[in-house]
Amino acid sequence: MMEALPRLFKNLIKTCLSICLGIFLLLYPFSQEVQAAKPSMSGDFVQDTVSVAQSLKETVALQDDDENQADAKDEALALITAYISRYRNRPQVNGSTSFTTMQTALNAMAGHYKTFANRPLPEKLKERLNKELTRAEKIVVKEI
Repeated sequence: MMEALPRLFKNLIKTCLSICLGIFLLLYPFSQEVQAAKPSMSGDFVQDTVSVAQSLKETVALQDDDENQADAKDEALALITAYISRYRNRPQVNGSTSFTTMQTALNAMAGHYKTFANRPLPEKLKERLNKELTRAEKIVVKEI
């Protein structure tokens, strides 16, 4: 009988710890603060296209050894995702020349960043992106 008592306490402690850990894991996500992301697109296609193009051209212009390169890359990917998500399924703009030009540039930039995460943009890609982003800016102003 005396030998069973320590084993009983040991099992009781293990059970209590397991229950407490389970409750903690279930309730922990509810204790975190939720931060809503502010919408980065205004809904005005012309304004959004111009602002996204200018922002991405600034990112492309950064030097390869710039300390803000990683943050700029993350912001660029978030901006690309927000822009494409906003306008891809809108028939009034997704067939326009400006959108397809912009989408080509965005796909090239995002594809490089996601495939070659630790490599800077090659010079040829930088030239192409600048050319396409500038073209998309000019076309969108003329279209609408």
